[in-house]
Amino acid sequence: MNKEIVIAGFGGQGVLSMGMTFAYAGMVENLEVAWMPSYGPEMRGGTANCVVILSDQKISSPIINEFDTAIILNQPSMEKFESMVKPNGEILFEASTILSPPTRNDIRQYKLPANAAAQSLNNKRIMNMIILGAFTQLNPILHDTSIMTALKKVLPERHHHLLPINEKALHRGKELIYR
Repeated sequence: MNKEIVIAGFGGQGVLSMGMTFAYAGMVENLEVAWMPSYGPEMRGGTANCVVILSDQKISSPIINEFDTAIILNQPSMEKFESMVKPNGEILFEASTILSPPTRNDIRQYKLPANAAAQSLNNKRIMNMIILGAFTQLNPILHDTSIMTALKKVLPERHHHLLPINEKALHRGKELIYR
């Protein structure tokens, strides 16, 4: 198993923390992991992306130009990364922030109302966990318990009271795939 993922959006959308959660969860599951963040000089509002590789074999290089999965949270990221998804790969994208959805028909596309789902749970900051839940429903390579263990490492301790709502968000993301 080798899964190459790019996560991209605006700073402040949880792009890097989602990638870090993937990486820590992979380590909990004894996978080989690479996490490579990239962001502009502006932390909030600037563009951010990260590459995550999860594998059951040694990872030769974290620098890749094609991805199995793209998780896209804004239009500029869609324009940049849509063409970099491998044929038969997948794009998961936030419904409310993408004005022009993917145009390719050689990939699977999942338009997710993650912002709306996060608002229905009364916390817009859990949108990234909703998308992560959708990803794990489609790609059952990480267990929920590993993700929650990883989230305890990613979230500062002062935010650990938010772990239960994040777990709800993870499950809500899985439900979005069934709709």
